[in-house]
Amino acid sequence: MYIIMLGAPGSGKGTIGKEICKKYNLTHLSTGDIFRDEIKRDTDLGKKANEYISNGNLVPDDITISMVEDKLMELGDVLLDGFPRTINQAESLKKFLNQKEKSVTAVINLCIPDEDIIKRTSSRVICSNKECGATFNTIFMPPKVEGICDVCGSKLIVRDDDKPETIKERLNVYYKNTEPLISFYKKEGILETIDIDIYSNTTKEDTTEKAFQIIERRLK
Repeated sequence: MYIIMLGAPGSGKGTIGKEICKKYNLTHLSTGDIFRDEIKRDTDLGKKANEYISNGNLVPDDITISMVEDKLMELGDVLLDGFPRTINQAESLKKFLNQKEKSVTAVINLCIPDEDIIKRTSSRVICSNKECGATFNTIFMPPKVEGICDVCGSKLIVRDDDKPETIKERLNVYYKNTEPLISFYKKEGILETIDIDIYSNTTKEDTTEKAFQIIERRLK
């Protein structure tokens, strides 16, 4: 099974994707996590990736496609979070899966207004202890003690790519490069959209359940 999560940065792809992985025993493959790991370990790829990410830009396709295909060769059922992000990446993924006589089961698109994304993402804080890495939100899921990690007691910080000015640039890049994927996968007949209003009574559990229903329908 191959599930793709689509949506603007901060739309909740990672959160909902992890719930899907638990239920269907999928490997959660996030390009963002891979890049951050490379940056943390100060590898050559990490240095190159950080030049783009720190400015709110996408890492070039040739680097990203090669990296993801290497991972897919090692894995079975996968949920892709953050890939593909361009039509070129989508076409490369389709070709790669065709060679394995596989195909994408469903593309789940999380739709949320830009102003909500900026507010939610810019209020996200993470543990400064890299061994912990716990994530909180000062508005929607605050820590018990302001500025302190509930898990290990370390200081909480705001990542550079969660600052409002960077988020706005990432949204601009998303609309330019990634939004065309909606049309691409709609033509493929596998696009499913879930509308999210973070200020309504819609919960993470509601969105997760809708995603489960989509997958069950696609598996039939």
